[in-house]
Amino acid sequence: MFKRFDLMDNKTTVRQEILAGLVTFFSISYVLFVNPMILGQAGVPSEYSVFSTIFISAIGSFLMGWFANAPLAMAPGMGENAFFTFTLVAAIGLTWQSSLGVVVVSGVIFTLLALVGVMSKVSQSIPTVLKQSITVGIGLFLMLIGFENMGVFIEGGLRWNTVGIIGLIFVLLIKRFNVKGGFLYTILFTTLLYWAIYFDSFEPVSFDLEPLFNFGELVTAIDFSQILSVEFLLGVFSLTMLLMFETIGMIEAFLSDQKRSLKAYKVGAIASLLSGLLGTSPAIPVAESGAGIAEGGRTGLTAMTTGMMFLLALVFTPFLSYIPSEAVGPVIVATGASMAFTARSIQVGKGLEWLPLVLIIVLIPLTGSIVEGMAYGFIAYPLVQITVGKKEQLTPVQWLVSGLFMLTLLATYFLI
Repeated sequence: MFKRFDLMDNKTTVRQEILAGLVTFFSISYVLFVNPMILGQAGVPSEYSVFSTIFISAIGSFLMGWFANAPLAMAPGMGENAFFTFTLVAAIGLTWQSSLGVVVVSGVIFTLLALVGVMSKVSQSIPTVLKQSITVGIGLFLMLIGFENMGVFIEGGLRWNTVGIIGLIFVLLIKRFNVKGGFLYTILFTTLLYWAIYFDSFEPVSFDLEPLFNFGELVTAIDFSQILSVEFLLGVFSLTMLLMFETIGMIEAFLSDQKRSLKAYKVGAIASLLSGLLGTSPAIPVAESGAGIAEGGRTGLTAMTTGMMFLLALVFTPFLSYIPSEAVGPVIVATGASMAFTARSIQVGKGLEWLPLVLIIVLIPLTGSIVEGMAYGFIAYPLVQITVGKKEQLTPVQWLVSGLFMLTLLATYFLI
């Protein structure tokens, strides 16, 4: 195990990696309930999609941990399931069965791009300052998600939530004294505090494994009959771009090792393909992986621990429903804050060069979309470089990426 995950070289231990994996799992466990709910609005049977959510999250996390040795958990992305339901089905009128076909085809294209090295070339062409701004933007996005989970930021307004505030104070204190496993202790402490206050609202939750025996009905529902239609092809292009650039954003934000990043791109692409085959929207490296990394996760053992927890969720899902969002929110806020501090490292020349960076940093949390926030910044970047007299520093790949982002925004506009 030490040799496979390079625990010694990464200055970590089995205990630290397992703790980090547990924190990541509890931070992202809401996907087990939210993903089937969102896909259910498109017509996907929720009693089946809960299992596809569990399976792809476990498989993707295992693959990421074993082959890429990266502490990144995989799970269906919230942007991807929203695109599936509200764009592919609601906006352009594809059936949910055909939309699964879109997921599979885009997964195949994404996998080919990753395997032939396109993803790595795009990643290497991104200037350091843009990578840093992506990290800051995702950090602010996580803070926003965390405050919403804490119940102190609701529909654009602030309100007092005693449990959430106490949880945030607790996590800040526990990180101040560098307590190992501090995030996990925060989740446990805040959960106990929540139920001590709201014990009267406690209700038993049931979970039925019987639909698992008919899970094949979801897997065999994939429909490719509309593959040559304009709607299908436009959906494939938009989803492929969404997957490519969101995966780039996540991996660039969390991994500094280029070798592991290249493997992570391939694993992420394969997981997106498997997602469609398992009957769910695409899985991506999730932003909540940052919570595990902040807890000390350094290797693939973190991701594999998260994957094992997803498998155990087949049995323990009812217990997960007792973990309130207020318990996870403070951990996500603290994680986002640590990522946002990357802003201190950003160095640019002329003042105008801040424009694309600020667009990325501000628009990722404001739009609630990592890809959309990146798009405006990457489109502005070459224009600003020309304006400040640095046109010769631009590469063909950077122009291509800027053009693809422009096409992505246009495709999204026409789809909606």
